[in-house]
Amino acid sequence: MSLVQDRRISHFHEAARLGSVRAAADFLNVAPSAVSRQITQLEHELGMPLLERHRRGVKPTEAGERVLEYYRQRLAQQEVLLESLQSLKGLQSGSLVLAIGEGFIEGLAGPLSRFSARYPGIELKVNLCGTNEVIRQVVEDEAHLGLVFHPTRDPKIRTHVSRPQPVCAVVNPQHDLARQFGGQPLGGQQFAAQEDSRRAAGKAEPLSLAALASHSLALPEVSFGIRQIVAQAEHQAGVMLSPTLTCNALAMLKQFALHGGVTLLPEFVVSEEVAAGRLCRIPLQEAQFVTPHVQLISRLGRQLSDGASRLSSLLQQDMTAFSPSEGGSVGQSR
Repeated sequence: MSLVQDRRISHFHEAARLGSVRAAADFLNVAPSAVSRQITQLEHELGMPLLERHRRGVKPTEAGERVLEYYRQRLAQQEVLLESLQSLKGLQSGSLVLAIGEGFIEGLAGPLSRFSARYPGIELKVNLCGTNEVIRQVVEDEAHLGLVFHPTRDPKIRTHVSRPQPVCAVVNPQHDLARQFGGQPLGGQQFAAQEDSRRAAGKAEPLSLAALASHSLALPEVSFGIRQIVAQAEHQAGVMLSPTLTCNALAMLKQFALHGGVTLLPEFVVSEEVAAGRLCRIPLQEAQFVTPHVQLISRLGRQLSDGASRLSSLLQQDMTAFSPSEGGSVGQSR
């Protein structure tokens, strides 16, 4: 495409991404009429409408989606070319965007620090958001890689690694549930070792949702994947939990458990606190809590740059969430 056509398709891309011509104009710092004119000329050249215009803004037609996919692939290929040229200099510059859920924060700092030490010229940006937004950013090439917990299936996503991460009840070592499960208020490695030995002896009794009803419980908001898993388990078990606390921050849920309450979290989110003996994790009975996975994802069909590939490998090797030492197998890309 010529330079003029490049301008047209970029204007169209921003209007589709932001949902309105005016928003695209503000982003591009041009007049709305200029954006409309470029899109109209592009539609005329291609011989079909690319945007559906309605009262609340615009959205791409089926043809528009194909044009957007072409444009994103071309931008990604251009990025790969530029970074491959930079790799001849030893990855001295460039930028990478990683979209993650909150539960990955604590396990991510170490790997990112090591990556930056190896490649100080590469700028790293981390976007903290919910699972659906992580997937959107990856699909629309706003993020090179994404870290997600229990995502829904998406045909546009490639999974580089997937590891089981059960949701468990989390309490402090002095909590009644910890004593009932472990026989005494154990925490950290002692608790985990006793849990393993009880399982091996066939004596472990996972908690049921019904058993949680009499305890002070904190849960994430309904928009969280954890809460959706809880809802499925409630429906199957015929139980309706009434949380004492509902919030949108996993850090608050951990603090609630540390101060005597109960919460439900994936194992990797509390691995540091369990290892230090500050919290205990107790397996849950319902099957829905056993099946969740954590995944490292990118857009299907996107060729990762050398820098993104090296970051992906480092995350798979170094992050606790993907460590096979915690138990379970690690699935590779598909």
